[in-house]
This record gives sequence, structure tokens and C-alpha cells, in this order.
Amino acid sequence: MEVRDAVEADADELSAIADVPADVVRNLIHDRTVRVAERGPTAAGPNADTDDGKHRDVVGFVSFDVRDGTVHVTQLSGTGTACERLLAEPVRFATTEGMTVELLAISGDDAIREAAEAAGFERDGQGPTFDGKSTVRYRLDPA
Repeated sequence: MEVRDAVEADADELSAIADVPADVVRNLIHDRTVRVAERGPTAAGPNADTDDGKHRDVVGFVSFDVRDGTVHVTQLSGTGTACERLLAEPVRFATTEGMTVELLAISGDDAIREAAEAAGFERDGQGPTFDGKSTVRYRLDPA
């Protein structure tokens, strides 16, 4: 699995993973740090004529930003393995900058909980409600 910076051309694929409109993802790519996890290269995919037969499947993404001395993971979606690998990106940034990392997950989202716990995050109480869904706050102090 490889991780790279997201580009606007990824918006449609990332919107399908996160189940949000592509315009929302485009804005996310422009406004935040967004990293994409890819599985590949695999056999020739739908873009074989433009990518020399080395199609890479996007399996997840993470977005994050910094506010008040904390790295905030604003979106995390994908396979469990991809989410675990992608969390290393904001953690690496926080470690370099001497900051903590905060992640909000929808209550009951076992894939995100498992990825957060595997990355060393600890549950830090309830988070805010989004679209009528309660969240759980996770924090990590990599120092």
C-alpha cells in the first residue's frame, strides 16, 4: 500500500468511499491536507491506455488540519488496513511539530475505532453530534 497527496482528480473516487458529494471532497482537497492510500499496481484497469496498465485502486483517505496546537483528523474513510496506515500521516506531522492529535469517530464505527486503537489513540470522551449521530473523541500525544 502506498500513500500519496490527494489531487482534485481523486474527488469522485474519494466521494464514493466516504459517501459524500464529490464537490465536498474537492473542497476538502483544496482546504486541508489530504492523503490517499492506494493498493497497486495491479493488472490493467479501466485507465490502461493512460497509465501503462498499472492501475492503482484507492482504498482510503485521511484529511487533517491544525487548530490551537492540535492536529485534527477531519475525515478518515476506507478499509481497516488503509485507515490504520493513513492515521500514521497526521501522527507523523504531530510528532514533528510537538502537537497532539485528535480524531472524532461516529459511535459504533468499529473500523475507525480499531484503526485508532491500533495507532495508539485513546478514547477521550464523547464528541459533538453530527447529523444526529453521536461521536467519540480519540486523542494521541505522540511525545
